[in-house]
Amino acid sequence: MVRKVEDALQAGKASLNLGNPSLADGFPTRPSYGVKGSDVVLWANYFVLDTPRQLLLQQYHISVTPAATGKKLTQVIRLLLQAPDLLPFQADIATDFRSTLISRRRFEIQEVQVEYRGEDEDEPRPGARQYTVKLDFIKVLEASALTEYLTSTNLSATYDDKLAVIQALNIFLNHYAKSAGNLATIGASKTFSLSNESDTWILSDCLIALRGFFASVRAATARVLVNVNVSHGAFYQEDRLDALIAKSGLRRDPRRLEAFLKGLRIKVTHLKDRHNKSGKVILRAKTISGVANKNDGHSLGHPPIVKGFGSGAKEVQFWLDEKNVSAGPSTQTPAGKKGGKGTRSQGKTAASGGKYISVFDHFLSTHGIRIADVTLPVINVGNRDNPSYMPAQVCHVLPGQPAKTKLGPAETQNMIRFAVRRPVENARSIVMKGRHTSGLSPDTNPRLSQFGVTVSPDLITVSARVLSPPKIVYKQNQQAQVMAGGWNLVPRNSASLKFHTGTVLQRWSCLYIEMEGNLYPRAQKFTPESLASLIGGFHSVLKDTGIAASPPLSPQQVQLSDTDDIKLDNFIKRAASSLQLLCIILPASPIPLYDRIKQLGDVKYGIHTICSVGTKIAKLSGQDQYFRNEALKLNLKLGGDNHIVSPANLALVAENKTMIVGIDVTHPSPGSSSMAPSVAGMVASINSQLGQWPGILSIQKERRQEMVSDLQSMLKSRLHLWREKGKHATLPENILVYRDGVSEGQYQKVLDEELPLLRAACREVYSIPDQSKGLPRLTIVIVETDADHRGVTEARSWDFFLQAHTALQGTARPAHYFVVLDEIFRRRNTGAGNKGKTPATTPGKNIADELQELTQSMCYVFGRATKAVSYCTPAYYADILCERARCYSKVFDPQSFVKTHGRLENTMFYI
Repeated sequence: MVRKVEDALQAGKASLNLGNPSLADGFPTRPSYGVKGSDVVLWANYFVLDTPRQLLLQQYHISVTPAATGKKLTQVIRLLLQAPDLLPFQADIATDFRSTLISRRRFEIQEVQVEYRGEDEDEPRPGARQYTVKLDFIKVLEASALTEYLTSTNLSATYDDKLAVIQALNIFLNHYAKSAGNLATIGASKTFSLSNESDTWILSDCLIALRGFFASVRAATARVLVNVNVSHGAFYQEDRLDALIAKSGLRRDPRRLEAFLKGLRIKVTHLKDRHNKSGKVILRAKTISGVANKNDGHSLGHPPIVKGFGSGAKEVQFWLDEKNVSAGPSTQTPAGKKGGKGTRSQGKTAASGGKYISVFDHFLSTHGIRIADVTLPVINVGNRDNPSYMPAQVCHVLPGQPAKTKLGPAETQNMIRFAVRRPVENARSIVMKGRHTSGLSPDTNPRLSQFGVTVSPDLITVSARVLSPPKIVYKQNQQAQVMAGGWNLVPRNSASLKFHTGTVLQRWSCLYIEMEGNLYPRAQKFTPESLASLIGGFHSVLKDTGIAASPPLSPQQVQLSDTDDIKLDNFIKRAASSLQLLCIILPASPIPLYDRIKQLGDVKYGIHTICSVGTKIAKLSGQDQYFRNEALKLNLKLGGDNHIVSPANLALVAENKTMIVGIDVTHPSPGSSSMAPSVAGMVASINSQLGQWPGILSIQKERRQEMVSDLQSMLKSRLHLWREKGKHATLPENILVYRDGVSEGQYQKVLDEELPLLRAACREVYSIPDQSKGLPRLTIVIVETDADHRGVTEARSWDFFLQAHTALQGTARPAHYFVVLDEIFRRRNTGAGNKGKTPATTPGKNIADELQELTQSMCYVFGRATKAVSYCTPAYYADILCERARCYSKVFDPQSFVKTHGRLENTMFYI
């Protein structure tokens, strides 16, 4: 079942002029409203936000000198708000604690001197650093002007400060979460309560899951909304650090332990508590930068002596200068920070007299603390240049810290169990707890009443339509029986469905991998006989799906000592010289071995590989279904079409003159190489069957760069494939691009930076006569797969929400589609010229319906499954392609890992 949500006020539809094709030559306006499907009314996870007409928001830019980042910057701005100059404005100010301040009242303060002190400290320490905070006035933002713009029926009206006002309102709301003492935040918009009433779930001995809420202000038709959704985050458990390390299982692997602990904030417990004037304990917080390292403090006059990376307390020595030696065992060693007390080696200006002392001996003689486990790595709470050492025994992990490490398989499963809930349960949480946690209730957030802002207590309702699913066609025009967005390759009481276009598989085999030792004790064991029986069963399923598969060569077995064992490299090299495809059975999942296999097969040697997990493939009860799922991937890799959507459901694509493109970018993830770059991926259809989407990868010029830098050559390669693999005499007249991974603030950047590169590619490939006809016509649609980051639709924008899939469990989320350029649909249906200024008036044609239905069909052509997917296939395939690039980036040379082997480069190797 498909749901397309439009928040269009019924009273406003008739009066809106929907004919103008663009907003001030910017994004295309909504050409019309879709009408197909049966009407339904839905609850949506939004609250209405009202601002007083007279509310003016003064916007200031914050700059801090000397530069401060992270928690230090947050504390500096917190001190700024407490400065005498700003005290009269306390109830009028909100800030993001980074770079922007919003005030109800204008003030002329331009510069404030702040003397740094820690949280809860009454006075700065002797010699505390001075910061200069500059407040540069930017502009006055009228909150009411945004509402007037949204309620206006004049589509030619513009409001340049729309995004600025929305940002200001978000800062206003999020100020509560960042200033309250019992909340943890992730990013700018996710808030988690740390109270005893918060919902929690144990992920592992080290990590705990919290249920929190995402909240963000969004513009919609005739009103401003606050989107609130349930969010889940993994946090470190509050515990003694040595206990946490023991539970992690990483104590004998200092490099992984350092990655696990890096950035973790702890409080030290070996010093006597200090209290402020109100009697509150002043927190002695430190941040872990790593574990003890031989290269620590190499430029100091008396650098530390560290036996090895991750050494224990008896093997890490620091320099204790003469005055501290003579002062006796109760003396604290200077930490190199004003008022700090730790075990830090002295710099080049240290006294010449003194001695080296181990961390163990220092804590025993100075603090009377015997370190119980001297093999536990010593923690560095300074930095590499100026280290400060602490034994884990005297460190306590502070609560409310999000885990930056990648979750393990068991932790991921526990997170899924915690997060999967029915829609009604999420709705209840949002109304009962989300409003309070997100600062939307006046009971918890006093600034709401101070600013005169109100937030409705109830969720809104929106109109929606249920569209009919497209027809799914297999070989010999067999139609799948689609129910709830899915179907079965073996329908009940019917013959199994054959792939629409099956491929030929002549030389193939199977490799079963075992690992030496007891690394994977639960791994499935296979004998040569059971392995041969297994691969024989897979062969039968391949033939039953319509693949012309020859009998496999005898399955092979290899035992590896570790992931980098050269035997794997040699085997895949030999296989690539004679086989089309190699099926590989892994001992367990997920393991790094998968990443290495894909790099060897896709990049180094050029052979298609399909990886299965022994414990899953050996289950007889679900083996046939498992084999058919593997057959889906195999057929796509070798160039086949698993199923197609009926041409009647493909609109202009059925004319075989339109190429559809998917684009995405991936950035380094936890576990990637420190040198791993951002990577762009592009897939494109080669014909109207929409079964084959060869992909290409490209390294971005800059790390964390979202706009694709190499689009020109990437699109040229896809256009050549359209002509060669698609067997077309001409290039496509239309290019429909689905661009994934772009936020609302980057829509214009797509037009400014990516569109010129797409046009440049077309100028190089298309003939002058074609270009003189205005070919190719381009349409770009932004796909937001996490639609909670967008508001319900706005009348001026050509956008829609589409939920094409049924959630297997939990709550399904719709995808959001936003048209930033249209040269196809309006012109095709109106006969407009190159400027696209003619209204969509063709009798009987509704191009909003046409794009929505085509996009829905794009969710059904996903060849790796027998169901509709959550967002359209070109964007989904581009995402999978980028995910494959992540496999390469985790362990291999980041400068060459995305160059696909020549034998695979024009295939769907990434499936």
